[in-house]
Amino acid sequence: MTSHEFQSIAESIERELTEQALPSLAVAAARDGEIVWEGAFGWADRENRIRATPHTPYSLASISKPITTTALMMLVEQGKIDLDKPANSYLGDAKLKAVEGSADDATIRRVANHTSGLPLHYQFFYADEPYVRPPMDETIRRYGNLVRIPGERVQYSNLGYGVLDYIISRISSRSYANYLREAVFVPLGMFRSSVDLTPELAPYQAIRYGGDSARYPFYDFDHPGGSAIYASAHDLVRFGMLHAGSLMRDQKQILSAEALETMQVPTSQTSTPSPGDGAGFGVGWHSDTDDEGVRLISHSGGMGGVTTTLIIVPQFRVVIAALANAACGVPHRTAEEILALLLPEFTARRKAARDARSAEQEKQRAAHAKVVFKPGKELTGEWKGTVETYNGSLPLALRIKSSGDVHVQLGAQLKALLNDAKFRDGELKGVFAGDIGTDDAGRRPYRLHLDLKLRDDILNGCVIAVTHIEQGEGGAQGRRTGNALSYVAELKRG
Repeated sequence: MTSHEFQSIAESIERELTEQALPSLAVAAARDGEIVWEGAFGWADRENRIRATPHTPYSLASISKPITTTALMMLVEQGKIDLDKPANSYLGDAKLKAVEGSADDATIRRVANHTSGLPLHYQFFYADEPYVRPPMDETIRRYGNLVRIPGERVQYSNLGYGVLDYIISRISSRSYANYLREAVFVPLGMFRSSVDLTPELAPYQAIRYGGDSARYPFYDFDHPGGSAIYASAHDLVRFGMLHAGSLMRDQKQILSAEALETMQVPTSQTSTPSPGDGAGFGVGWHSDTDDEGVRLISHSGGMGGVTTTLIIVPQFRVVIAALANAACGVPHRTAEEILALLLPEFTARRKAARDARSAEQEKQRAAHAKVVFKPGKELTGEWKGTVETYNGSLPLALRIKSSGDVHVQLGAQLKALLNDAKFRDGELKGVFAGDIGTDDAGRRPYRLHLDLKLRDDILNGCVIAVTHIEQGEGGAQGRRTGNALSYVAELKRG
């Protein structure tokens, strides 16, 4: 293919960047071991007038996850890690702790496919603020609680990938950043890639911009393996070529075909399946297989000043990467347009399946919207228990009325109403106002989200402090991604 065949896609990108006042987008596509198109549009750094190129390092957000598990699988193939052994086997004094079931069932594989039982978690640390990322052992002590039985359900967990990058470092006896550079980036010829930003790459980075076009300060996380990698579009496609089975001549085969297959086969089902059969998470990848047996593996990323997507169709040896340094839908639309150009019949089947799924999901949403929360005898009444934080225990009480009203009291605080209460698949969820009493949560305004599972006469799970930003809020704080911090909760009938 020639660049001329991608001209209409390039024009569409230019138009969307202008209409939405977006800083930049970089894109690359490969087929059969050859990069067939790559391009970049707009500004990597507006203030310093640095244009984006296919070699500009972009923050990848969650596309970091399959890169982390690629490094993990190298240690698996060396016999140093077993996917089906407990993650705790590879940790130090700080271990994952189970609320229900056994922590031994939180295997490396389950951590990687988001079924370990770890809850929702993300925590950001900005360079212009006094808060710094704690040692990983401390993060595990505070938040490494398995609030669901391992294997019980999919719960996307950034913290799980923080655990995995820590295990990689412990087992390889190198820092996570150095191991990825030596084991993954250099052998695959990814010379504009790094964990966080090295001093050499920092001047060329795509600056992360907020919706008001203001620069984000550099930020860090307590889950680097899930979020911290930078790579150019060119490099990301080279990474994808490994998983498409179509390496370029100057790249090394760092994983066997068997290991690549292990990563791609889904071993957990997503709660909202994608088109076709066999949709779910493998080891780092989201995987869909259509009705004709064609598998698509992918991952996307999104956080403050970042939107990224990576799509791979191994059967056709196609890889597509699109990266933006702002929150927007352009990378996803661009990747789909390129996929339609390269694989029109496959894309048409996928679109038909996705449209059918979307229609069904809309029906389900409409049906759920009409359902009024009317708890049965299994829920109504008084429930008393505690929320456990790293500061200690807080009393927690629920009064669930047959009318659907739920009153929540946390400690000696005023009673609050549980808003948007739902009870589905044995899980009670809702949102309320309260103070969880930890410094971590208190860095930003937050609301408390209840996520409890009914087990006979016990409700257990977690209370999650999720940063809340009022719609239209301005200023630096309003532009910043907040935190989601989960604390173990358990109640019994009072």
